[in-house]
This record gives sequence, C-alpha cells and structure tokens, in this order.
Amino acid sequence: MTDVTDGVLHTLFQSEQGGHEQVVLCQDRATGLKAVIAIHSTALGPALGGTRFYPYASEAEAVADALNLSRGMSYKNAMAGLEHGGGKAVIIGDPEKIKTEQLLLAYGRFVASLGGRYVTACDVGTYVADMDVVARECRWTTGRSPENGGAGDSSVLTAYGVFQGMRASAQHLWGDPTLRGRKVGVAGVGKVGHYLVEHLLTDGAEVVITDVREESVRRITDKFPQVTVVADTDALIRTEGLDVYAPCALGGALNDDTVPVLTAKVVCGAANNQLAHPGVEKDLADRGILYAPDYVVNAGGVIQVADELHGFDFDRCKAKATKIFDTTLAIFARAKEDGIPPAAAADRIAEQRMAEARHR
Repeated sequence: MTDVTDGVLHTLFQSEQGGHEQVVLCQDRATGLKAVIAIHSTALGPALGGTRFYPYASEAEAVADALNLSRGMSYKNAMAGLEHGGGKAVIIGDPEKIKTEQLLLAYGRFVASLGGRYVTACDVGTYVADMDVVARECRWTTGRSPENGGAGDSSVLTAYGVFQGMRASAQHLWGDPTLRGRKVGVAGVGKVGHYLVEHLLTDGAEVVITDVREESVRRITDKFPQVTVVADTDALIRTEGLDVYAPCALGGALNDDTVPVLTAKVVCGAANNQLAHPGVEKDLADRGILYAPDYVVNAGGVIQVADELHGFDFDRCKAKATKIFDTTLAIFARAKEDGIPPAAAADRIAEQRMAEARHR
C-alpha cells in the first residue's frame, strides 16, 4: 500500500506489539486488494495463521489487528505443541462487496512471494472455497477442501477444542469435567459457535445464545428449539444463573464494560484476542471469574490445518485437540502455583517454549 501513514509505521515498530520479524503491506490496484501479512515469529517453524477479510475503518486499524493476531498465533501454536511460529494476514474491505477470484489470486501471489515463511488458512470472512482459489497461486495454503487435497472446515475441531477447554474449566472449578446441568451462554453461533452448541447440548448443558445474524440464530433454533435466544451480548452476559460465557465472535469481548457485569463464573470461548487490553485478566481474577486463555482453547482449528501440510488424518488431529483438556488444566495449575492469572501463566509457558527453540 503506497499511502501508509507515519502512524501506521509507528504501530509497526511499537515494542509492546511483540517484536515482529516481518510485516508486508500488499496492494494490487487491478483487483482492489489491500492486505497486511504479519509474521511475528518463526522460532518454532514457518509462521502459520489464517487470513481475515474485514472492512477495517483504516489501514492503521488493519495493521494493528494483524500484529495482535499474529502475535497470538505464535502463542497459540506454541501451546498447541506445533512446529510453527505465528503469522496472520488481513485483507481490507467488505468480503461481500469486493471479494473476487482475481483478488484472491493476487493475494495468493503475495503469500507465495514469502517463500514459505508464512502459511495461510481461513479466518473471519474467508472460507474453504477461498483457500482453494488462493492455493492455485500459493502452495503454502491450508484449510482447502477435501476435493483439493485439504482437510476442509477447521471450525469442527476448533469447537471441539473449546469444548475440551470448557470441560477442563469445569473440572478445575467444580470438580467434574462436564457441563451437564450448567447454563452456558454462547455469543456468536456462526462457523464455530454452532458446533460448540451441539457439543454442549449433547453433554447436557442448558444453552443460551445470541448473534447479530438472524440466519445463524435460526439455524440453531430450527434444529434445537430448546435453546434460549437473547437480544444481544449485553443481555447474554447479564443472564441470571449463567455458569459459563463463551465469546465466539470478534475480539475484545472482555473489557472494562463487560467484566464488571458478567454473571458467569467461567469464560471459555472461541474468539481470538478476547482481552481488550492488558489488565483485564487481573480484573477477571479479582472478580473470581476463571478465564480459559482463548489461544489455548481455540487451537483445534490450527491443529487441523497444520496437519494438512503432512497429509490430513482427522483421527490424529482429534486426538491432538483432545489434549487441550490437559493443557488447560496445566495452565490453571501453573497459575495457582505462580500466583498469577491463567492468561499470564499460558504466556509464560508459551514464551518458554519459543525461547528454548531460539537457543537450540
């Protein structure tokens, strides 16, 4: 992008953003493509993370999101035990208005130009069919359809992993790894959330949902009429008797406005970057709310797409995603031992693995 401002450049080099190795600003005027590819770390291996397609208000906002998301992927991949570092890409624009085959092909060429330092996959606004198109120009693409040698929808194992994290939270807090008889609120029942709802209902939970898209809500209620629907996220987090809150939409769900009014005792969801700013994890702990770190419990999807690079095997992936239960319990134990919130404990474990890799 040729019109990057000094403010965007400043954002790129802010030390608190995590010391990224490389940030690539991509523009293809013919297709209207404007994208940011952020590589946070390759200490554990090639950076792996999805492509988000979103109508950002500004380029600075897009860069900031790419930096935050890619840093999160480094920690997620480390905690998932993958031999991958963290990366993320964002395409600026409304996918329903500007997404075209030619734009995706142009994007694929930019990813390919990195020579395998970054491996891409699906994220908000991109789907399996999109990755099939990107893969025509870039062999470092995962999340493709089975017909094109891929693993298909990674939402299945993402939801499964979140469910395992939720079971671990129940074990830690209530001494029993089940949500049976618990009231769980799910904010966002799209690609991941609707699979999570199915796991919860099968386990015997009472489920309350909300989503800005009426069709997503309808898909749930048509299949599961016993599910309760509330108007919005504010109503959901204030729901009386709520045991678990599962943010499964965009990030920043846990902030100065929502944490004080949360009724749930556990937060465990699929959304990335749920903590709006540093310090929120302490606010949760001070209120006695157990937080299962988002990048730990939502790693099922990245486990799946990483496996695709070696010849996809669903049972092998599911077995790895099942270990999210044990990883989450280990984080809670480390948090108690060190006297810190679970989010800080997860960071310490991930940072230790990356530091050890750098010194090998």
